[in-house]
Amino acid sequence: AIIILTPILAPAAIQFGIDPIHFGVIMILNLAVGMITPPVGVNLFIVSEIASVSIVNLIKPALLMIGVLLVNLLLITYIPILSTWLPSFL
Repeated sequence: AIIILTPILAPAAIQFGIDPIHFGVIMILNLAVGMITPPVGVNLFIVSEIASVSIVNLIKPALLMIGVLLVNLLLITYIPILSTWLPSFL
């Protein structure tokens, strides 16, 4: 998804004045949420196979993680300094 979407979305984000580092962090975090969100969360299926636990039993604990990731996504999206302060020192 990164290889396909970044060349398409990055020029548009730069055109709208979004910092490329900020855009990259938002994109990675969105993909992390998508990888564990049912019903097509690839990482959810991998953990299910490794732990020998059914998907149904994994969804409840995963909902807490999804909630935390969504709060982080909102904070990072609307407060850009959270994702750009460390690179600004370099």
